[in-house]
Amino acid sequence: MASGFVLCADDFALTEGVSRSILDLLEQGKLSATGAMTNRPHWRRLAGELGRFSGKADLGLHLNLTCAAPLGKMPRLAAGGELPKLGELARAAATSPSARKEIAAEITRQLDAFEDALGRAPDFVDGHQHVHVLPGVRRAVLDAVARRYSAGAIYLRDPADAVGAIRARGVAVGKALTISTLALGFRGAALRRGMRVNRGFSGVAPFDPTRDFGADLARFLVQPGPAHLVMCHPGFVDDELARLDPVIATRPIEHAALAAFSPPAALPMVRFEVLR
Repeated sequence: MASGFVLCADDFALTEGVSRSILDLLEQGKLSATGAMTNRPHWRRLAGELGRFSGKADLGLHLNLTCAAPLGKMPRLAAGGELPKLGELARAAATSPSARKEIAAEITRQLDAFEDALGRAPDFVDGHQHVHVLPGVRRAVLDAVARRYSAGAIYLRDPADAVGAIRARGVAVGKALTISTLALGFRGAALRRGMRVNRGFSGVAPFDPTRDFGADLARFLVQPGPAHLVMCHPGFVDDELARLDPVIATRPIEHAALAAFSPPAALPMVRFEVLR
């Protein structure tokens, strides 16, 4: 039985507006986790403000291999200084040893950037566009976590869930099933290394500004797993966002819905450690 759920905002440090939205929601107690893109130039400047929520919310690395510039040189994947699109990354990671070497090095740099700014390990690791579960990427993620942290010290996001639960929620079903299929085997690989993962995942959305996101939030809690995690993508829109990310119009809608959201009494919003 689910004892609660983690509500995690992705993309902290993507832009100023996205970051301010997440900080505002954390201040209101409307989130229990957020993942930071430590390759973005906003990260170091805003990390101190985020650090105020250590111990109150889970603060993690939102591994970014598909947006803007990497932290170091990647001649195979980012020859022009910009990270590749998701499809290109997936193909290269699956077929190119040199690409996988560059990915492993960038994972190390992004973890270093988190630790350097906050002075501690992340509470969790996940991936922008779920890149952390891609073949050719997942092993590098698992290797880095195993090398740097003791067993069980941090948790990893498993973006898979049961087909029946995904269908029961009725939100972006095809997209959620595709992501779940992509993540096949990730949970088992993490558990074999003594790593903790969530059990139950939702929040996959169509990013349609005509939808009632508040109603979708309630649907994301249908048939929750025993250690359920819900992702979300709030933000205040700024000029920079339009240049970096296709998800724009729905971010302020999500912010408003999250600010008004009250979890059901039987399923409180909590940090992951409560769900162990």
